[in-house]
Formats: sequence, structure tokens, C-alpha cells
Amino acid sequence: MNQIDLKNYLLKQLKIKMNKDLKLNIGITLWTLTSKEIRRFMRIWVQTLVPPAVTMTLYFVIFGSLIGPRIGEMDGFDYVQFMIPGLIMMSVITGSYANVVSSFYSVKFQKSIEELLISPMPNWVILLGFILGGVTRGVLVGIIVFCVSLFFYPEFQIANIGLTIIVLLLTSVLFALMGFINAVFADSFDDISVIPTFVLTPLIYLGGVFYSINILPDFWRSISMANPMLYVVNTFREGMLGISDVSISFSLSMIVLFIFLFSSLSLFLLHKGIGIRE
Repeated sequence: MNQIDLKNYLLKQLKIKMNKDLKLNIGITLWTLTSKEIRRFMRIWVQTLVPPAVTMTLYFVIFGSLIGPRIGEMDGFDYVQFMIPGLIMMSVITGSYANVVSSFYSVKFQKSIEELLISPMPNWVILLGFILGGVTRGVLVGIIVFCVSLFFYPEFQIANIGLTIIVLLLTSVLFALMGFINAVFADSFDDISVIPTFVLTPLIYLGGVFYSINILPDFWRSISMANPMLYVVNTFREGMLGISDVSISFSLSMIVLFIFLFSSLSLFLLHKGIGIRE
């Protein structure tokens, strides 16, 4: 082996070692960010995990046990059974969104996000760390609400567990990304509550959580079809009950499309420092 070949060999080995070290560092960084996010909401689990269970219990008592018998069946299912997928999805959406928007805005407010941005850590690792924290909280809240629902409808059986899990994770990722974007543009703690209060909540309640759009007049049914929450809730209901008012393939395609768009926008905002660097 001549001197040039030896030099090329050593450079190649050095490059391989640097790539391995980089992958190891990225893995450690991602785990650190994700575990920090999980510990953050688990430390105050009484405020982050218990309230959704209490709220959904009230929904089940009022709408399921008291009003449900007067309504009767909805699309061939008992009313309380019909409500379960919608209430679970509602809690997952609010949990994922709230976790990311509050966490990232706190980091931005304390100026510690700047330390992350100037580090050698890729922007996608920073984004993924916050998103995984939000997804974890959303899934945990969804599981808790499902367990609560079994007290009111013990014989509940999931029709398609694979589709249910896929929709649960995709929806949690989607609204975690929306929470991230909201936190980037927020200028105060009041701003992070504007979107959930005046946008998310009305869309969720009008998205078929408590009713099927088949019972609506044609005009209001057409209006409801423009509500993106309708597709999320009905796709999840298809997984849990096997019924839906919308096309499942179209709904899944739109969820994946918006995840891609919001991910791209989030990475662009991080790269440019929009709403972060002042």
C-alpha cells in the first residue's frame, strides 16, 4: 500500500467514525429532549393527565347516561358507544396540542431555545423531540379516557385496532405540529390559548363528536364537510366502531399531507429563526 492509498484509507476510516459518532450524538440528543418533555408533564400529572379524565367522565355521565337514553341509537349504536371515539380523539387533540405549545413557548420565553439552535444539533432533532413529547401525552390521555369509557360501556370492542392506532398516532403528530407553529408565532402566554379557545374547540364540537352528519339537513351537512375535524373524528370512529360518514382513504391522505406541510413549515421557521430570534 503506497502513501496515497494509506492516506485515502485513513480518511475513509475517519469519516466512518465521525458518522457513527454523529448518529450516536443525535440519538442521545433526541432521547434527552424527548425524556425531558415527558418528565415535564409527568411531574404535574395531576394537572396534565387527570383533568381530561374528569372532563370526559362528566361528558359520559351527562350525555351518555342522562341524555343518551332519550336520544336512542346513532347509526345503529348506543349513543354512549357512538360518543366514545369522538371523546377520545378530542382529548388526544387537546393534549398533544397543549403540551407542545406550552412547552416550546416556555423554552422560547426563557431564551433557552437559542442555545439549542446554535448547537450542532440538526433542527429536525429539536422539532422531533418536542413532537414526541406531545404525542406521548396525547396517547396517554387517550388511553386514560378509553379506560374511563369502559366503566360506562364495558362491552365496548375495537373494530379495527390497526387503523385505530394509526389514526391516533397521526392525529397526535398533526396537532403537536400545530401547537409548535402556534408557539413560534406567539408573543405572550395569552396568545397560546387563542387558537385552542376560538378555533380548535368550535371545530371539535362541530366535527361530529356528538352526532352523525347524516342527521343534518343538506345545507348544514355541506357546511360540516368543510370542517377538517370531521375527517379526523370519523376516521378514528371507523377504526373503533367500523362506521364513518366520510372516505377513509381521503381522510388519511389529507392527514399525512398536512403533517408533511406543517413539518416543512416548522423546519423552515426553525431554520430562519422566525418568531424565535429577536
